[in-house]
Amino acid sequence: MPVSWSRGRGFTLVEMLAVVAIVGVLVSAAQPLLLWAHKREQEYELRHALRTLRGALDDYRQAVRDGRVKVAVGDNGYPPDLRTLVDGMPLAGQPDSAKRIYFLRRLPRDPLADKSLPAEATWGLRSYDSPASDPRPGSDVYDVHSRSEARAIDGSRYRDW
Repeated sequence: MPVSWSRGRGFTLVEMLAVVAIVGVLVSAAQPLLLWAHKREQEYELRHALRTLRGALDDYRQAVRDGRVKVAVGDNGYPPDLRTLVDGMPLAGQPDSAKRIYFLRRLPRDPLADKSLPAEATWGLRSYDSPASDPRPGSDVYDVHSRSEARAIDGSRYRDW
């Protein structure tokens, strides 16, 4: 018996076009949500990196206060650059730099910065001598901030975090 193709089997071209149109509408509606989620993830990474760096700067300062790290007379007790937090400092009282104290395993990068830059070049630096309203780099690193001029989800500027 020959196989007969009945009209009731399969989808018509109109039905297929309707399904494709519905899927297209759903995807276009979900795209802003995906972009929002990506931005939220970047903000989380930025907050985490800032906490890590600021914690390491505070740990360095505390090590100076405790006398575990030797600094020059007149130095304010903050590291000269971010690389010092990773490379470490010789422990005070140890002969010939035998032991070092480290403050970070690796330097976090600003997730909003250009990916081709090294991690330490992605951060804006503030020295101890510069005011909070006009952060400028100097002879030490008192604080860090994002260099991004973009705005966060809450409307604040990333560089003000």
